[in-house]
Amino acid sequence: MRPTNVKAIGLMLVGVFVFALMDAGLKGLSTHYPAIEVTTLRASASLPFLLAWIAWSRAWRRLGVWSPLLYAVRVALGILMLVAFVYSVSVQPLTDSYAVFMSAPLMVAALSRVFLGERVPARRWLAISAGLAGVLIALKPRGAGLVSVGGLAAAASATCYALSVLLIRVLGRTDSNFAMVFWYVLALALVAGGIAAPGWQPVAAGHWPLIAFIGVTGAIGQFLFTAAFRLAPPSTVAPFEYTALIWGVGLDYAVFGHAPLPRVLLGGAIVIGAGIYVIWDEHRAATEPLAATR
Repeated sequence: MRPTNVKAIGLMLVGVFVFALMDAGLKGLSTHYPAIEVTTLRASASLPFLLAWIAWSRAWRRLGVWSPLLYAVRVALGILMLVAFVYSVSVQPLTDSYAVFMSAPLMVAALSRVFLGERVPARRWLAISAGLAGVLIALKPRGAGLVSVGGLAAAASATCYALSVLLIRVLGRTDSNFAMVFWYVLALALVAGGIAAPGWQPVAAGHWPLIAFIGVTGAIGQFLFTAAFRLAPPSTVAPFEYTALIWGVGLDYAVFGHAPLPRVLLGGAIVIGAGIYVIWDEHRAATEPLAATR
């Protein structure tokens, strides 16, 4: 394996852990404030670090926007995604939410056929179907209700995330990464703040360190993810995003005192296996034409 790939994998592993810490912070805040307010705080806390990143990179001239309407749609999806995720982790353990949210890459593969016209082979549809079956297992397919409300919220969050990824693919054809991240976070903070304003609850002084922690971990995690994807192909580093489930189990037990349920671990394992197969198959399909020309 190339040294750059090894470094990229290391950066991804650390980045996933840092984002898991941020999610634990969001879970902590969600017990004190409405989900939309936590969403506002999450976006606002990242802005100073994002501005510092742009200034350090001298990227002010790369903030041009070509499709404002698509940005507006992405912001709407981002608000729904974060509100649903924050609500999900407020009513159930991180592990439960992660097990369902990790279906997002599978949704991206499925929705790319619908919205982008990309070809999805039959074998990949089988993997997507298996992954969604894993989601159903993690959602709690027994008891008085077929699924949990927190699980449904995580599924809604994953769907919004998948749709947002498709928009990023489209926006990436004309706009820079700096533009896509900056305007998204800024608009998210402003729009979510406007929605939260009527029912805004004053932030307790003791919670500001936690909010700063969320901003720092969010910025560091984004930096590590960006560096990892720059050093190696997505198919090399993307599968390591699934280690979030491991960190979710650990943080749930160490911080919140929650032990994972067997059904969540089983469903999460199926989702992870299906997702890794889809990523591998996409990589294999992309390299086949290159191999044929040698």
